[in-house]
Amino acid sequence: MAPAPERVETRPTRPHGRRRAWDEVPRRHIYLPLSIYLLFTLIPFYWILLFALRPAGSTSLVPWPMTFDHFDKVWNERAFGTYFQNSVLVGIATLVMTTLVALAGGYALARFDFRIKKAFMLALLCTQFVPGALLLVPLFEIFANLRMINSLGSVVIAETVFQLPLSMILISGFIRNVPYSLEEAAWVDGCNRFTAFRIVVLPLLRPGLIAVGSFAFVHAWNHFLFALMFLSDQSKQTIPVGLNTLMSADSVDLGALAAGGIIAAVPVVIVFAFIQKWLITGFSAGAVKG
Repeated sequence: MAPAPERVETRPTRPHGRRRAWDEVPRRHIYLPLSIYLLFTLIPFYWILLFALRPAGSTSLVPWPMTFDHFDKVWNERAFGTYFQNSVLVGIATLVMTTLVALAGGYALARFDFRIKKAFMLALLCTQFVPGALLLVPLFEIFANLRMINSLGSVVIAETVFQLPLSMILISGFIRNVPYSLEEAAWVDGCNRFTAFRIVVLPLLRPGLIAVGSFAFVHAWNHFLFALMFLSDQSKQTIPVGLNTLMSADSVDLGALAAGGIIAAVPVVIVFAFIQKWLITGFSAGAVKG
């Protein structure tokens, strides 16, 4: 007796041209909210450009005739050139110190096991809940005893201390993503631990180091509180403090304030435009394992 033929079940096919609602979202449902969000985001920037580029006293909604008098005023008369130079020095020094110290601490957290490791990690996480204003009094006392008040070094150290916990946690996550077997292979080839780290691990950490360094630089560039409290000499103040000097109790020079805001924002925008690829890769890599 011949076996019965197998039944092949076929799924009913949908008529051509008909799609379920969740198969494809209409483009307007994507572009319309994004366009509204983009417009909502760009309007303040346009308003800043408008005040910075139109003549004083003008009420036009278009910056024409265009003038750069406000930029000349803040750069030369209000010493924004000095503020800019001080902010660059503080930002770069904070970037270097934060990256180096966090790299050493992150490697220790990622590769070594010690008795208080979990407690130490918990302490690092808890420091993120402490606002920077609470650190002003103890830091001021320390810098006063060290005679570092009114020195850019005091701002650099304060910014580094404030950025270290998060930077160390992020870098430890980046290092955990690098296979430990790569270092072991370098040891077999005759490298010591430091050489193996420098040759094998460090090149693979480039996206993470760029992410951590850029985060530290931008925070130091924009931070207002430490520079205000630790720097009394006008020639040593940074851009956020310089912007604050453009506002008084009686009046505000909107044109100069807008021009100063653009001067403060342009370097950060340029930096992020060049490192955005590494920044996204670095933060996504550090978020895989913690």
